Amino acid sequence: MTHSPLRRRGIALAAGVAVAAIALTGCVASERGDNGGDETAADVDTTFVFAASSDPQGLDPSVAQDGETFRVSRQIFEGLVGTEPGTADPAPLLAEEWESSEDGMSHTFTLKQDVTFHDGTPFNAEAVCFNFERWYNWTGVLASEAVGYYYNKLFKGYSSNPQDAVYKSCTPDGDDKVTIELNKPFAGFVASLSLPAFAMQSPSALEEFSADEVGGTAEAPTLSEYAKGHPVGTGPFQFDSWAPGENVTLTANADYWGEQGQIEEIIFRVIDDPTARRQALEAGDIDGYDLVGPADTQALADKDFTMVSRPPFTILYLAFNQAIPELQDIKVRQALSYAVDKDALIKQVLPEGTEKATQFVPPVVNGYNDGVTTYEYDADKAKSLLEEAGYTADNPLTLTFNYPVNVSRPYMPDPEQIFTVLAKQLEEVGVQITPETDAWSPDYLEKITAGSDHGIHLLGWTGDYNDTDNFVGVFFGQKSAEWGFDNPELFKALTDARGVSSLEDQTSLYEDINEQVAQFIPGVPIAHPAPTLAFSPRVESYPASPVNDEVFTDIVLTE
Repeated sequence: MTHSPLRRRGIALAAGVAVAAIALTGCVASERGDNGGDETAADVDTTFVFAASSDPQGLDPSVAQDGETFRVSRQIFEGLVGTEPGTADPAPLLAEEWESSEDGMSHTFTLKQDVTFHDGTPFNAEAVCFNFERWYNWTGVLASEAVGYYYNKLFKGYSSNPQDAVYKSCTPDGDDKVTIELNKPFAGFVASLSLPAFAMQSPSALEEFSADEVGGTAEAPTLSEYAKGHPVGTGPFQFDSWAPGENVTLTANADYWGEQGQIEEIIFRVIDDPTARRQALEAGDIDGYDLVGPADTQALADKDFTMVSRPPFTILYLAFNQAIPELQDIKVRQALSYAVDKDALIKQVLPEGTEKATQFVPPVVNGYNDGVTTYEYDADKAKSLLEEAGYTADNPLTLTFNYPVNVSRPYMPDPEQIFTVLAKQLEEVGVQITPETDAWSPDYLEKITAGSDHGIHLLGWTGDYNDTDNFVGVFFGQKSAEWGFDNPELFKALTDARGVSSLEDQTSLYEDINEQVAQFIPGVPIAHPAPTLAFSPRVESYPASPVNDEVFTDIVLTE
């Protein structure tokens, strides 16, 4: 199939990019012209301060998996593919169009011309192939599940195990055309390229600053020189400085190929406490922040702050690590599922607009199964199943419950509050909980995704692109440290589904897979939270995206 020519950044924002002032449900679309709005850069304060909930993991998005890293990297880097504004659907970016073979094994991209990286290196077909070959040839720590997370999850293998790899080769055809051949079918290949992890990075900078010299272990990796302070992309902003624990500063790329917009400097200020973020906004110290606490949303709206509701494309879940012997018993996993009162949790601690989850994909994703097996809250049934599994008041089920602290995520705005509610619910059916906390980055993520030393735990996902494999395939497509189980039947079903090119055929396969997951119970899908952002009244509009693909050139300021 062929996609239409590239549309430049700075186009009119879609209706999904909406701002709600008093009631979040009353949304109004905002448009801007090529000059970046009615006000020119000279008419407004061109420094934009955004409060981040944590430091980025690093400055190389290819070895990251967290939203704060990607929020920064989306300003610096661009991929071959972007997303349609306000949606999760793929759209041209550095590739003006592409054509895929009928079997989905070959994809030819026509590249935008006259684009350069921030260091002056030309963006061309050779640069594209350099990036693909870089990922494919990772070894050691880089090829681990925790470090090379997205490439590992989606492309499955490397040059060291080509029989498992989805990627086969990259061939330039002149400067402005490149063909990617796959070794295995992957229906979501083009859409996956909108992920920040697969953004194009300067080959010169990657080599000069030894981007692949990542040390340490998978559980405790050390950043390369490149990832600490030398990221180079083609995006509208370029890296200036990073003071860990304090801020990341970016400046406008004077040679950007697209529309630059009004902002000339971005400061991502680290404020990990939600209350402190709100207070900083009210004091005028920042221009905006994400993950507004449910209790703060209406209060800020009443004070005329600009409130933006991001369309929910998330899943919050309570995961069961089956490396723990007790969690290998299906009756235990059933009991824990019945013990969770999702409605009460949502009402008490999650944002307005949050939807209860019955499966590990949001309702808008292909293959969502309306008839999936569910485990509605039933404390008596939970107690009965625990007794059948051999647990009594004299011999209670004892579990470690891991959760992060000092962080907010789109699917998990306040982990401490969520843990408190869930722990109480589990204790009410006789489970003894041992809480264990870690700072989000890097400790918590590495503990959960790189090792087996964790119990039941809170985690979740903000969808990266509109493909079912991006949810259930990432979670359950292969053995992983997070979930700790081996289920060849499920793995094969997911591998087969991701390679089917017909959306209609995929739908029934994924409906079956979602039922299979529901019966296997790897964890409890809890909710699809609707994240909210808050901004200074000077922010007229913000390009809210369900997949967080928000580039600050599209922010419209009035003062």
